[in-house]
Amino acid sequence: MDVDTRALRYFAAVAEEGSLTGAAERLFVSQPALTKQIRRLEDDLGVRLFARSRSGMALTEAGREFASRVPPLLDGWDEAVRATGRAARVLRLGFLDAGAVGAVPEVITAFRRARPEWRVELRQFDWSDPSAGLARGEVDAAVVRLPFPGQESFAVRELFAEERGVLLPAGHALATRETVDFRELWDEPFVAAEADAGAWKDHWLGAEERDDEHPVRVGAVTSRPDEWLGAVAGGNVALAPASAARFYSHPGVVFRPVRGLSPTRVGLARPRGRGRERGRGHEAVLDELLRAVTRRLSGGP
Repeated sequence: MDVDTRALRYFAAVAEEGSLTGAAERLFVSQPALTKQIRRLEDDLGVRLFARSRSGMALTEAGREFASRVPPLLDGWDEAVRATGRAARVLRLGFLDAGAVGAVPEVITAFRRARPEWRVELRQFDWSDPSAGLARGEVDAAVVRLPFPGQESFAVRELFAEERGVLLPAGHALATRETVDFRELWDEPFVAAEADAGAWKDHWLGAEERDDEHPVRVGAVTSRPDEWLGAVAGGNVALAPASAARFYSHPGVVFRPVRGLSPTRVGLARPRGRGRERGRGHEAVLDELLRAVTRRLSGGP
């Protein structure tokens, strides 16, 4: 029987979290999608792995046996992937948006000149995964917007802060202002990330800067920049980093600075415990690249 490693990762997350909700937030997937994968895995194995109840997901006896064996399997697979990357001399760096990644392409160009035997892949992820590929083991490190769900599981270094502003429909009453007060936006319909994005979603709704009498109104849910801009042009508003005005444009959308709003922070994240190995192997070369990225970005976007 063949089993997708994704199904094993989903099972392990549910087993550790004890609930579909917690596992879905950790994996950045919807709860229905996670439920479907768990049921498919149980059908493939021909056993029930969890006893479901209102209080959560408890492992059955078969589930406990399976749970004791899955982590070593996943660790072995992850090491095989890393070993393949080391052999191929490939470094993978994830990111979400052009404003956060800033001058990283220039750093990579210089790195390639200094180390032509290494290939650096810069991979962009949509907002359904605020970890930019880290949570699923798809990259070696990532330039991320803070905070993001599961951040405590990674080694994170803050690089710089950037002011947040607002994207408005071009015909909006506030679009002619030079600066907008955040309170003036509280009753507007906002564009939101998917619910699984947790604290990251709340940050980009300004939830922490609101009072209890003005809860967020969500007018649209998107996970990609083109959808994001289209939703704003269609009558919603969206908080955005100041760099969005340089990197994203739409004829029906304008950017305005906002008063009364904390900045967004950009960080460099990698799995904990990595980079401790000595020598000139994969981890040492990755350290070299990340030091160059840190030096370049910590001076500002």
